[in-house]
Amino acid sequence: MTEETPQILDVAVIGAGPGGYTAAIRAAQLGLRTACIDDWTTTDGQPAPGGTCTNVGCIPSKALLQSSEYFDHAAHGLGEHGVVCAPPTLDLGRMMARKDAVVRQTNDGIRYLFRKNKIEFLAGRATLRRRTDAPAGPGDCVVEVAVEPGGRVLRARNVILATGSSPRPLPGIAFDERRILSNRGALALDAVPQRLGIIGAGVIGLELGSVWRRLGAQVTVLEALPQFLGIADEQIAREALKAFRKQGLDVRLGVQIGAVEAGDAGVSVAYRGGDGDAMLACDRLVVAIGRVPNSGGWGADAVGLTIDARGFVAVDEDCRTNLAGVWAIGDLVRGPMLAHKAEDEGVAVAERIAGKAGHADLARIPSVVYTDPEIAWVGQTEAQLRAAGRAVRVGTFPFSANGRARAAGNAVGLVKILADETTDEILGVHILGAGASELIAEAVTAMAFRASSEDLARTCHAHPTRSEALREAALAVDRRALNF
Repeated sequence: MTEETPQILDVAVIGAGPGGYTAAIRAAQLGLRTACIDDWTTTDGQPAPGGTCTNVGCIPSKALLQSSEYFDHAAHGLGEHGVVCAPPTLDLGRMMARKDAVVRQTNDGIRYLFRKNKIEFLAGRATLRRRTDAPAGPGDCVVEVAVEPGGRVLRARNVILATGSSPRPLPGIAFDERRILSNRGALALDAVPQRLGIIGAGVIGLELGSVWRRLGAQVTVLEALPQFLGIADEQIAREALKAFRKQGLDVRLGVQIGAVEAGDAGVSVAYRGGDGDAMLACDRLVVAIGRVPNSGGWGADAVGLTIDARGFVAVDEDCRTNLAGVWAIGDLVRGPMLAHKAEDEGVAVAERIAGKAGHADLARIPSVVYTDPEIAWVGQTEAQLRAAGRAVRVGTFPFSANGRARAAGNAVGLVKILADETTDEILGVHILGAGASELIAEAVTAMAFRASSEDLARTCHAHPTRSEALREAALAVDRRALNF
C-alpha cells in the first residue's frame, strides 16, 4: 500500500447495502462530507453497490418471485377468470435476464444517488487501522480507513460500519454454488431442478422454495424446529403451512440433519424425523439456516473493536461501538437482519452524528415473507404477549369475507390484531394473504402513533379493498365485525 496524506472526511461509510448507502445519503443531506466504500462487483468486475439485498437477496428474489407467480397463474390460475390459454412455456434464460436487469437498474440507481448527493464512492475493500498520530481534535476517530486497490487512506471523524451478513453454511459443508447452494446460487440456476431440497423453513427457504416449485421443481423443505415459522404468530403460521402444503411444498418439521453428500449425480441428505431415519435425494440443495454478520476481514481486532461471541459488533442503543467515532448498523448488530431495519439505523446514526435526534424503533420493525400467500407482521405475537402476562383482546377477520379478495380470486388468509385489554393499544398485527407486505405499513403507522384498535376501527377504508380486512379485524377486537 502506498502512503499518502489522509483525506479528511466527516463520515466514512463501509458498506453500500441498504443501511450503508442510506446512511451516506442522509449524512450528505445534512452537510457532512461523506464517502462510501464497498467491494461488491458484477461478474465482469464492475462496481455493484447495494450489498446482499440488491445483488443476491431482496431485489433479485422478488423479481423471480413475481415472474414465477405470473408463470404459475398462467398455468393454473387464469381459467376461473375466463382466460383460457395453452399451457405456458418457460423461458428461464429470459426470466433470469430480466432479474439481472432489475439488479443492474438498482445498482445504477444507487450510483446516481451518490453523484446527486456528492458522495464519493470508492469501489474496493476497506480496512480499519489505528491512527499513527494523536487525534487531531476532540471527537476525531481513533481509526483510519485504508482502501484497496489504490492505497487510499481516509481519515474521518466518524466511521459507520455497514458490512452486512453472509449465509450460514452447514457445519463442515461448504457452499459450492453448484450442488450445495446459498441464496446466491439458488437465484442463479440455469435450469429448473427436478428435485430441490431446502434445509431451513425460514423466510429465505420458503421464498426460494416457492420460486422453484412454481417453475416445476419438486421441493422438499427440512426444518429442525417442530413448529413451523416459529418467529410468526402461531395461528398465522399454522394457516400458512396449510396453504403451502396444498400448493405442493413438502415441508417436514422436527428433523435432525445427518450426513450430507454431494456428487455429480446430486445430493443426498440423511436425516431423522418423527418416523425415524430417512434419506432425501435431490439434484440441488439450498441451505437456508440463517446468516452470520460480516464482522471479520476489515481489521476489527487490530483497532480493538468489541465483537461478541456470536460475531456481532457490540453497540449501545444508539449504535455506538466501544471506539469513539465508530458506529455499526444493520446485520452487524443486534436486532432483526432486515434491510429496512438497517436503513432506519443508518438514517438515525447520520442524524446523531449531525447533532440531531436520530430515532430507530426496533420494537416496530415489520417482517415480511414474500410467498403466496404473503406473511407480514409487526409487534408481538399472541404467545409472546401471554407469556409476558399481558392481558390482550384478539380480533381476526378472514379474507374469504373480503369482497376485493373474492373478486380477485385469492381469498386465502386472515388479519389478526392484538390489543391491550385495558388500554386497547395495538400491540401486534399479523397478516396472511395477498398484499400483506403492503397492508402491514398501515399497522406499523398505527402502532408508531400508539393507536388503539378503536382508532383503526373508526378510520374509513375504501371499498372494495383488502385494507378493509384490517378495519374489520380492529372491529372484531370489540366483537363487532360487520362482514363476518
